[in-house]
Amino acid sequence: MVSYSMFILCLVLTSLASVVFCANPPRPVDVPFSRNYVPTWAYDHIKYFNGGSEVQLHLDNYTGTGFQSKGSYLFGHFSMNIKMVPGDSAGTVTAFYLSSQNSEHDEVDFEFLGNRTGQPYILQTNIFTGGKGDREQRIYLWFDPTLKYHRYSILWNLYQIVLLVDNIPIRVFKNNKDLGVKFPFNQPMKMYNSLWNADDWATRGGLEKTDWSKAPFTAQYKGFHIDGCEASVEAKFCATQGKRWWDQPQFQDLDASQWRWLRWVRRKYTIYNYCTDKTRYPQLPSECKRNRDI
Repeated sequence: MVSYSMFILCLVLTSLASVVFCANPPRPVDVPFSRNYVPTWAYDHIKYFNGGSEVQLHLDNYTGTGFQSKGSYLFGHFSMNIKMVPGDSAGTVTAFYLSSQNSEHDEVDFEFLGNRTGQPYILQTNIFTGGKGDREQRIYLWFDPTLKYHRYSILWNLYQIVLLVDNIPIRVFKNNKDLGVKFPFNQPMKMYNSLWNADDWATRGGLEKTDWSKAPFTAQYKGFHIDGCEASVEAKFCATQGKRWWDQPQFQDLDASQWRWLRWVRRKYTIYNYCTDKTRYPQLPSECKRNRDI
């Protein structure tokens, strides 16, 4: 079990540099695949290792594959350790995302866009609320995501959604309902993971096509951590609202150190931000300033 006293401690990160976060989530608990997940499609393209504590997704010119959480959730902390497709991954997309199941759906996306050998991966994030997306941001990562596992996480509560890479926040989406911006709060979402071909758009806008002579392409997953408020798909509120660690005051906003790291990501690694795209949005989207995306 997660020690709930941990969230009042500072976690020292030693990768990159020594940095102290005092509003960090508790350390995720790694569990076997079958604890929280089931295959979604192309079951024969999922391989299991180490007693189900690690899975490998395969993409070939016949199909990709994916898996989803058993439960649906209203708020929580979700994380996965992923090792991306190595080598020439152009045209492929490795995904980790939350999504609800109706026409005006909510969704929180991590999409890792493959590239030609020697070129860096691009991480695209997007957030849909009430069926509206078009909030893309793209960053380069500060490491090679194919060499070893890295942890990708989503913290979702009534106040904010935070997307993190190795516990470094790369994006924040605040609850801006007072500005007329919808926020995911009453539609339970499942967690989805997949590897699929998207060479019509994923790499250089579709100019670089998947080289099927390199197939099968493989991405590896482990960890399978979910700490959320499980709810039926019809639920409109979390029965334990206000009682979980991710509901507590220190998780209603980033701390000063986390905001500095987010600015570091914006300054050094962000290559596209819908908030600064004046061609698409001549008028600044109302949430951008509060989310500190400008």
